[in-house]
Amino acid sequence: MKKILIINGHPDKESMCTELARYYQSGAQEAGAQCKLINLGELEFSPVLKYGYRKRTTLEPDLEMAWKGIQEADHLVFVYPTWWGTQPALLKGFIDRVFLPGFAFQYRENSLLWDKLLKGKSARLIVTMDTPGWYYRWVYQRPGHNAMRKCVLNFCGVKPVKITSFRPVKASAEQTRLKWLEKVRRLGIRMV
Repeated sequence: MKKILIINGHPDKESMCTELARYYQSGAQEAGAQCKLINLGELEFSPVLKYGYRKRTTLEPDLEMAWKGIQEADHLVFVYPTWWGTQPALLKGFIDRVFLPGFAFQYRENSLLWDKLLKGKSARLIVTMDTPGWYYRWVYQRPGHNAMRKCVLNFCGVKPVKITSFRPVKASAEQTRLKWLEKVRRLGIRMV
């Protein structure tokens, strides 16, 4: 049985991202996956990596629970909006606090190389935005997609990382949003 962890990075529980996360979960459970959904807006933790990597800050219980979920999962799903070209501060703070040396990666002594401690996991990014796709790709050069895929997940060994974007949310009709929800449910059924 495939184990999936869905991380909703939108702080508002009434957001489109929250609905997308629920629909993915519904599809994955329909297909027989063991699925857990974490809404970051409901967790209690400081998003600030207070000392950088110089000194370890103790993980709050909610972050310990989330880290255990990441360790146990075969497939990670991150659902979040694009704000200012990348992910919201809440999701960035979660990554800073949880994807730590010794947990998600480990630098080698006297080397520029590192060990990728999350090898064997795959991921799906489900991202909403208001920027037109062509503009996000050609003008901005996909900063949020690149940061999550390459600089966080691939850096820690998570591959492949597939991305599904929905846009523009603000100008979308109800019928369009229903199609998006159904698409995400089908992604969950396929567990990709």
